[in-house]
Amino acid sequence: MKRKILPIAAMAAGMLVSVAFAQEGPLRAEIVARLPQSVGNIAITPDNQIIFSHHPFFNPDVRVAKLTSSTTFQPFPNADWNTPRKGTDHYLDNVLGLRSDENGIVWIIDMGFRTKVTPKLVGWNTHTDKLERIYYMPEPITRGGSQPQDIVIDQKNRKFYIADEDIGPGGDGSHAAIIIIDMDTGRTRRVLDGDKSTVPENVPITVDGNDLTVSGKDGKPTIIKVGCDGITMDVRSEWVYFAPLSGRSLYRVRVADLNDEKLTPTELSAKVERYSDKPNNGGLSIDYAGNLYLTAVETKSIGVVGADRKYRTYLSDPEMVWPDGITASPDGYMYVSASQISAAAMFHGGKAENKTPYLIYRFKPLAAGYVSR
Repeated sequence: MKRKILPIAAMAAGMLVSVAFAQEGPLRAEIVARLPQSVGNIAITPDNQIIFSHHPFFNPDVRVAKLTSSTTFQPFPNADWNTPRKGTDHYLDNVLGLRSDENGIVWIIDMGFRTKVTPKLVGWNTHTDKLERIYYMPEPITRGGSQPQDIVIDQKNRKFYIADEDIGPGGDGSHAAIIIIDMDTGRTRRVLDGDKSTVPENVPITVDGNDLTVSGKDGKPTIIKVGCDGITMDVRSEWVYFAPLSGRSLYRVRVADLNDEKLTPTELSAKVERYSDKPNNGGLSIDYAGNLYLTAVETKSIGVVGADRKYRTYLSDPEMVWPDGITASPDGYMYVSASQISAAAMFHGGKAENKTPYLIYRFKPLAAGYVSR
């Protein structure tokens, strides 16, 4: 079937790109955009602006962009903030994770290791078109291998929770962690560093029969192992859900415990609960009914974990190569990118299989979701 791109304003008519039977009847996913560069994570503002990162894996010039049509974008928040320069760190250096809050502030995680600036969380107010605030994450809150790349915004407890994969330069996932930032004071904490719930399991990431490998310390190929990646929180701000990308376990911890500074690392670790089985997954989101949505990077699909804690495939599409960021929108849909990471040259003997266009999809979840989760 030849697909056409739906105009963003007319997408409610829908288009079938994938069929699954997780419920009764076919599920629908729409192609929102076909773009010239790989899309990482997505943020949807309360007025339905689509903001996204260009995946840093491919070293894009424009780090963050706003969708302007189904095939075009412009730098977000502007060109200056996408241009590294000396004498200031008021620019976006290396971005994957971002999310909008309910007030229209887009919170952008700058991992910082491309031009070696201090990692930071940048808030840009889309109503005033001005910088809202910067929170810094210096050492030891981040470390040499840190790759903080996904975020939850907890307005109730005035906190940000950020997943650090620990696969930045020099990192191997063994010090994956969750970073907590106090919204009011800017105070930061690093918790669950190297915990069994945040570090990767020793399982390969296999796409189309190909195990993804990199050169190990001995120069021999070794499977990629990615630590704490997806992170989300229920709408009551009671539980934070998270998982390493490489692994078969999804975890959760009570927000009250995560923020209890009296707990020792061992005591906090004991509070973490294994919630369900899962495949190797990147993004994680949640709806108002508590259903969790996972981007299954190996199988070009979106999975769901419901109240029964059972993982099911929700929808799939052959062009959804490495589904990455996933987020809810005020329009009742969830949006997901297909970044094509697994098709990159380094995983195919130096011959790139990733190609334009890069897709953004949207689909109807079981229930509406929360934009900041």
